[in-house]
Amino acid sequence: MMLEPLLIVELGVLGLFTGFLAGLLGIGGGMLLVPFLTYILGARQVAPDLAVKMAIATAMATIMLTSISSVRAHHRRGAVRWDIVQRLAPGIVLGGLAASLGIFALLKGSYLAMFFGLFVGFSAIQMFRDKKPAPARQMPGTAGQLTAGSGIGFLSGLVGAGGGFVSVPFMTWCNVPIHNAVATSAALGFPIALANVFGYVLGGMQVAGLPAASLGYIWLPALATIATCSVLTAPLGAKAAHQLPVRELKRVFASLLLGLAAYMFWKGISAV
Repeated sequence: MMLEPLLIVELGVLGLFTGFLAGLLGIGGGMLLVPFLTYILGARQVAPDLAVKMAIATAMATIMLTSISSVRAHHRRGAVRWDIVQRLAPGIVLGGLAASLGIFALLKGSYLAMFFGLFVGFSAIQMFRDKKPAPARQMPGTAGQLTAGSGIGFLSGLVGAGGGFVSVPFMTWCNVPIHNAVATSAALGFPIALANVFGYVLGGMQVAGLPAASLGYIWLPALATIATCSVLTAPLGAKAAHQLPVRELKRVFASLLLGLAAYMFWKGISAV
């Protein structure tokens, strides 16, 4: 499946935009990429069920590169809570492998799309509510963060997002300041992506109907184009994240989630 010039431009613009959002919101860009890639693959005669799975896997693969660029910018500002990263990462790897090597291959793409829409929509509503956490609430201990990390990695593997849609609300609920939560979520994007991409590649090697230039469920031409462009704008998003007020940052995050959730839920319903 060769990429025509117009498609290369479209994927490049998508990469620039999602890279900026990765730095700004700590979401890895995956939640924006999945709907667009689902549409693009479907328009190129990839079966709807397979298009959703390839979109999720390809979006997750871009996060490996985007997260590195984004987290460097956040780290220079001292915003990353590396102590939280160290405690959440082991569970994230375990949860991601369980999702991408097991459940992902068994579920139909339409069900994955509906799950994406419902869960991400719920996350958006919670962010809009802006409910204040109890003043005394703190991050749980090592065992609690291992469990939380497993959940974050598992959910990320099912929807192809970097985990920010779970980890940012979770950390703010535990009274981690929003800017630290966004920066720490960006750092968590790499272990999330690494574990899940490994599973997507192995799980998709024997799948029929994959387009040319695919590695398991991952569409390599789109990955190369989007990742190359996204690493350019991720630092700009990270810079903007430290200049926006907390309430505005939360509302931008929630608005993005709601729109993408509605689209993917509709895609899932229409494919059943």
